[in-house]
Amino acid sequence: MRIQFLGATGTVTGSKYLVTLGRTKILVDCGLFQGFKQLRLRNWADLPVAPSAIDAVVLTHAHLDHSGYIPLLVKNGFRGKVYCSEATYELCRILLPDSGRLLEEEAGYANKHGFSKHHPALPLYTEQDAEYCLKYFSPVKFGVRFPVAGRLHAQMARAGHILGAAMVTIDDGDTTLAFTGDLGRPDDVLMAPPTQLERADYLVVESTYGNRRHDRTDPMVLLGKTIQETVNRGGVVIMPAFAVGRAQVVQYYMHLLKQAGTISAVLPVYLNSPMAADVTGLYRTYRQDHRLNDEECRAMCHAAKIVNSVDESKALNLKRMPMVIIAASGMATGGRVLHHLKAFASDPRNTILFTGFQAGGTRGASIVGGADAVKIHGEYVPIRAQVAQLENLSAHADGDQVLDWLSHFREPPRRTFVTHGEPDAADTLRRRIEETLKWSCTVPEYLETVELG
Repeated sequence: MRIQFLGATGTVTGSKYLVTLGRTKILVDCGLFQGFKQLRLRNWADLPVAPSAIDAVVLTHAHLDHSGYIPLLVKNGFRGKVYCSEATYELCRILLPDSGRLLEEEAGYANKHGFSKHHPALPLYTEQDAEYCLKYFSPVKFGVRFPVAGRLHAQMARAGHILGAAMVTIDDGDTTLAFTGDLGRPDDVLMAPPTQLERADYLVVESTYGNRRHDRTDPMVLLGKTIQETVNRGGVVIMPAFAVGRAQVVQYYMHLLKQAGTISAVLPVYLNSPMAADVTGLYRTYRQDHRLNDEECRAMCHAAKIVNSVDESKALNLKRMPMVIIAASGMATGGRVLHHLKAFASDPRNTILFTGFQAGGTRGASIVGGADAVKIHGEYVPIRAQVAQLENLSAHADGDQVLDWLSHFREPPRRTFVTHGEPDAADTLRRRIEETLKWSCTVPEYLETVELG
């Protein structure tokens, strides 16, 4: 067995791992690169393996940096099965077509306003491409070992993080190769803690927060304080949030803040993401993945007014009254939040409140980093609004929590690969694993291939 790292090396995006055994080839994860232009250009480059030669894909979860390349893989010739958990399939049915639609809208907007260097600008894939790829999905249950291709089998265990998120163990009947995917937090306000794996011959572990420790302060404190200060200025709070996971956490906190009287019960809160609204409904179906009871789940689902139509979305930009707008995407790389930033970012009474990690090269990272202006739809928008960031809402385990999870292995893996992190985060976690656990540990390079014994 061997593994080639086709993504998530030196970055937190583009997760793809090619696992090969003889003539059998499978991908674990199939995500889009996001952030810096040189990373995004990889989405347009040919893979080092023909899509038609890949026998199957196994997904850890539905976030686009793990699943968003699948429509293009199918478009370019892949005809195998895409294995994932049941909740991941339901989420991909929502996320992937939406991704295709946004890519088409961005290309259309670029053509209309003439700011693309390509004539015409084309989408990476379309909504129709994304709808078509769903026919290749094959949902599986947690805890059940299933055949993937050739002699390779797989088994999934809950990883926390988001609905349906899985740790994946691949085996050939002799050697086991485990992937944490995105590892959830043991103390997450919504999600159940990650399952504890006890052994693997080889392990691929994520390192998004490998060099950091989550602030133990209750997020409600900063969230409530920021909202109330903005309301007192007569301003609007714009909250870029991922439609899957983060938007639901924010909605739940909105409910708790109003229930506690920290913010006014009549303060308008809008969820401007039909996709996020659809995702929120799935929390009622997949109760085993999260901590909320029926009443809490119902309260979360009704914590914000859903904005469905484009006209409703545009109307929000004309309002000049205190309100909270939660909108995708979480790193301001696309989606309806861009239109809200154009409308509200130049007013110092307003607040742009980011709800998590901002990958290098994204608009979110630029704004958090103090940029005076950011480019949106071909024009520069001044940033005069207050900028704040809630880093302790992350659905990723931090460095201490990853190390604690690893410490419960009964025996060390023969080798551990640290991926899905910025360079400093990945190397910091590597060093801590080597020094604390005394494991053999590596940070792989992009396109590196490793033979597994």
